[in-house]
Amino acid sequence: MSGKIKYAFIDRDGTLIEEPADEQIDSLDKFALVSGVIPALLRLQQAGYRLIMVSNQDGLGTDSFPQADFDPPQQLLRQILDSQGIHFAAEHFDPHVDADHAPTRKPGIGMLLDYLRSGDMDFQRSVVIGDRQTDLQLAENLGIQGYLLTAEQGWRDIVTAMLATPRCGRVERNTSETAIKVEINLDQMHKPKITTGIGFFDHMLEQLAIHANFGCRIQAQGDLHIDEHHTVEDVALALGQALDQALGDRRGVGRYGFVLPMDEALAQTSIDMAAIDLAAVDLSGRPWFVLRGELPDTRIGELSTAMVQHFFHSLAQTLRAAIHIDIRGDNAHHMVEGMFKCCGRALRPALAVQADEPAIPSSKGLL
Repeated sequence: MSGKIKYAFIDRDGTLIEEPADEQIDSLDKFALVSGVIPALLRLQQAGYRLIMVSNQDGLGTDSFPQADFDPPQQLLRQILDSQGIHFAAEHFDPHVDADHAPTRKPGIGMLLDYLRSGDMDFQRSVVIGDRQTDLQLAENLGIQGYLLTAEQGWRDIVTAMLATPRCGRVERNTSETAIKVEINLDQMHKPKITTGIGFFDHMLEQLAIHANFGCRIQAQGDLHIDEHHTVEDVALALGQALDQALGDRRGVGRYGFVLPMDEALAQTSIDMAAIDLAAVDLSGRPWFVLRGELPDTRIGELSTAMVQHFFHSLAQTLRAAIHIDIRGDNAHHMVEGMFKCCGRALRPALAVQADEPAIPSSKGLL
């Protein structure tokens, strides 16, 4: 997810600039910003959205709407936005009228095909914001969320709704060996609902979710008639992927996390939410897991203790996190439970959004 971009495709007339009665902003006399637009754009930009202006400009460049009339209001808009530290990465204006049936005219997606083809668009979080039904239709055609600016729903309402959206992840992983469904909500805790067919493993996953303080549903069917290997591994991979999906660009998260005693066992977990990007790092080529300590038994109920280490290794892989666990003790049950609880407790501050820190917690600006 770190390579995915949250786009905000924003209409101009009636959304950024008040639209006059003749629906054509062709002079500075007709220029007035929509109420609340500046603080709203600043909040979106701070939240990591890439701003893109997308507007139908009927007849632009013709005698009825010369480019020379369009340019001064547009230049003034740019100057005001620049003065407030607001940057639009691109501007797209379509000059056609309805009768042209041009694919580039909203709600057609012709002006935005490059974004769809790039492969870097975050479809879950990208949005269209405008003041007309054609803007909502554009959002539907793009497969993303649309927000309509109205007298009842202003800029502040829209941005609040956007940024209040729970961080959720949903993954289905189906192979010839397993069928896994994982649903995660990082911002709404509920009692975990977990069924993997391995009782002790279910209990450990519940402990992980409860202590990490996220909502979690996991359903898994696997080839347990052979052994538990594929089920444990694929649950870990799907869980890590769902968490990574819910984190988005990881903006504002705590990133780091912790020590937890479990009777005679002591588990210490260090977590760094800084991901190793597979496409950008030529070292190990994947995230990292380190376990220091040995479990005294080979099985706990239906779960092989060897699969505990493999679970955390697989989780780190798709969560794209460095996880270190130090464990010591005498009772394998206590030690493993301490590992899951401790990992959860380390994840809790790492996953949590810091209210006073909206930036990505890295000097690189990317996790």
